[in-house]
Amino acid sequence: MNMAFATCVQLGLSCIEEIYKIGGQLNLLITLNDDKAKDKSGRIHLDKIAAEYNIPLLKINNINDNMVIEAIKDIDWLFIIGWSQIAGKRLLETPAYGCIGMHPTLLPKGRGRAAIPWAILKGLRETGVTMFKMDERVDAGNIIGQGIIELEGKTTATELYKKVNNMHIELIAKYWNDIVTNNFTLIKQNEAEATEWLGRKPEDGEIFNGMTIDEADKMVRAVTKPYPGAFYRYGSKVLRIWAAKVKVESCGDNYAIKLVDGYLVPVDYDVEG
Repeated sequence: MNMAFATCVQLGLSCIEEIYKIGGQLNLLITLNDDKAKDKSGRIHLDKIAAEYNIPLLKINNINDNMVIEAIKDIDWLFIIGWSQIAGKRLLETPAYGCIGMHPTLLPKGRGRAAIPWAILKGLRETGVTMFKMDERVDAGNIIGQGIIELEGKTTATELYKKVNNMHIELIAKYWNDIVTNNFTLIKQNEAEATEWLGRKPEDGEIFNGMTIDEADKMVRAVTKPYPGAFYRYGSKVLRIWAAKVKVESCGDNYAIKLVDGYLVPVDYDVEG
């Protein structure tokens, strides 16, 4: 069976590495041109792994380009992992059996973008990763399998990204042979339970004095690396905050930020401007 894989982020690369680790192989890799999405969180390049395993590598501007359609005409399954562009109907219907995606929530909950930051901002106690057959609706295709990830009280985006990465690997290892042999059952998503999370921009990470300790703490943890980081405007300067602690009372800490019910004290930060 001919298999192809499209990705431009670490989550996808980890899946590709696992496929070869368990004895699988791919017939084509697809990624963005080198000058595209340079600032995308987790952005990687596939040149090294393509050369290592002698896999044809196609670099593109958009997943729906005609050159992609031509390249996957003889492909049976196309994996599209960590790709921000929405795949159109023509692309989805070109591989013989379709396209497979993975989304870092327990679908149908959390369709959309910024799944890792939102899981922390919403204070969830568990999230996960869903492998599904893609259709024209965003993150709404029938489910192949899921894996649950538990969130501890102070989980950071850095920690959750690693757990999400590991769950991608686990799901690839678990279902690869079933996909290659078409020996799996699709489960329809329950639309009554569906929720959608909106995309986030770097400017959404701003800390304001009107926030509570809980809100500011979640913000710092939710958008720390590999994301752009929380920030606070301190006079003419900007504090880019990667980690912080909270206090009910001020102890004269440098750059302590006054909040509604206490203080946010940056412990790992950069001063900009």
